[in-house]
Amino acid sequence: MNYPIEFSFPDIAPHAPGNTGTPYVFEFDSGVAGPTAMVCALTHGNEMAGAVVLDALLKQSFRPRRGKLVLSFNNIAAFTAFDLDDPDAARYVDEDFNRVWEPAVLDGSRDSVELRRAREVRPFVAKADFLLDIHSMHEKCAPIMVCGPLEKGLALGREIGAPQNLMLDQGHASGRRMRDYGGFGDAASPKNANLIECGQHWEASAVVVAKDVTARFLCTVGISEPADLPAGWQREAVAVQKISRVTQAIAPATEHFRFAQNFKGLEVLARGELIGWDGDGDAAQAVIAPYDNCVLIMPSLRHAGPGVTVVRLARLDQ
Repeated sequence: MNYPIEFSFPDIAPHAPGNTGTPYVFEFDSGVAGPTAMVCALTHGNEMAGAVVLDALLKQSFRPRRGKLVLSFNNIAAFTAFDLDDPDAARYVDEDFNRVWEPAVLDGSRDSVELRRAREVRPFVAKADFLLDIHSMHEKCAPIMVCGPLEKGLALGREIGAPQNLMLDQGHASGRRMRDYGGFGDAASPKNANLIECGQHWEASAVVVAKDVTARFLCTVGISEPADLPAGWQREAVAVQKISRVTQAIAPATEHFRFAQNFKGLEVLARGELIGWDGDGDAAQAVIAPYDNCVLIMPSLRHAGPGVTVVRLARLDQ
């Protein structure tokens, strides 16, 4: 299903020169001691909310009060290939930009559009003390902060204070994400990163979430104060955040997986409740919730097939 586009995509061509020698990457130094914070957009070329945020910060000549701020539009090639008739195709060109962040891959001989761009962006990611990667989702779902596998990511999500849903996970078997690169994925390192899933790609509320979380992130890591950010970006604080810890992925063995309900994501099931069926006819195998307080994370049949994850299961902290 293709959802309606509820906000205008920015023209980012004027940002092509950057100011670092790397196209579409900017760095601003306050001249005052402090951390280096990096905010990334367009890690996937069809996820536009982050591009709106970075475009607005650049147009308003936003600068950090302390430390340094890096702003990066990541997968430009995919973004420029966006086609309303096939919007999912603009996620990437050759391969997922957010699955190539293993040093052996970045330093290896493999080549792709995304790898070339990741190698350009890598020096900025490597020197960042804090990183926020702005994403969105294909299906309509409440926003989720992806805190990665370590407790320090969860701590940062709690300090940011939004959105309501925080998720810890081990990443993807298909490759390392940027938010897990280097010190971000090392429990002993003070570096920290999070990835915000702002909602459905093109719903107006995704931009609201992206602005709110970006403002909170910049203040939380200490390079800005609330009054420095554009008026109206930061929303009311979330009263209570919910924490889900991913335990497993459901990847069907057949081409005939189907969900028992029209799940949207973040539904909480009791042990034994039906999630769906894998297979056809009498041969179909029931897939059930393996424990109480089982949260469904981003259920989708968009690319369903043997071995392809259709939903991740997480245990809700109580």
